[in-house]
Amino acid sequence: MTRAHVIVLGNEKGGSGKSTTAMHLVVALLRQGYRVGSMDLDARQGTLTRYAANRSARAITVGADKLPLPMHVPIARSEASDQAEAAVDERRRFEAAFDELVSTQDYLVIDCAGSDNFLGRLGHAHADTLVTPLNDSFVDLDVLALLDPDTLAIQRPGAYSELVWESRKQRAIRDRGSIDWIVMRNRLSALDARNKREMGRVLEKLSKRIGFRFVQGFSERVIFRELFLKGLTLMDLAEAEPDQQLKMSHVAARQEVRMLLEALKIPLPEALASAS
Repeated sequence: MTRAHVIVLGNEKGGSGKSTTAMHLVVALLRQGYRVGSMDLDARQGTLTRYAANRSARAITVGADKLPLPMHVPIARSEASDQAEAAVDERRRFEAAFDELVSTQDYLVIDCAGSDNFLGRLGHAHADTLVTPLNDSFVDLDVLALLDPDTLAIQRPGAYSELVWESRKQRAIRDRGSIDWIVMRNRLSALDARNKREMGRVLEKLSKRIGFRFVQGFSERVIFRELFLKGLTLMDLAEAEPDQQLKMSHVAARQEVRMLLEALKIPLPEALASAS
């Protein structure tokens, strides 16, 4: 039986654009005709869940044929006071939803919280592709590695890099699978600033040391924040808002989404079927 390819959005830094990236990947895949499931493991904040709800409400207005929807499942943290009981509860609910989605969908996109918790670790350990949006700043880079402040030499991996290392081990133990880790440079400035060049050099060295690919993400654009309330993505504007004239910035941003999907190099469902 074909199993869905699992794409996990993870980073212990909040505000890196995980949920925005997740929804754009979901919709880009839906518009290619694939069946797509989504899971929100940060149900307390619930950004992806609210995004999906906004989209469902918008679909009623513009027509479901113009706004394809994912099969979305939020997973809340357990309310059990005992840590062991909470872990058992969260694992049970995660695995029930996960098993349903990977057996019925072509792709499953999982959005994790911007913190280290049990549900997030479960999500990471089930990833085929792990995407880590990272704001183009040394403040955000700190979760990946500790650097010498004067030379920018890598001193040791950061807390999140260690979490990914543990997730890779858990994935290998469970089913001998592997995780393709991609760090996505997000909110890039158009200016060729010194900080931008130095970030690129550090990421190049770090990628070889701890094993990830890094790709260009999304530029800083107001349009991404505006679309959230409407439940739309840049891939929807022509169908959902045909009267709105696309600006050059919109076209450029939509191309960034397409380039990201291409850079992820996720297998097509046909390839997954032949490999199963």
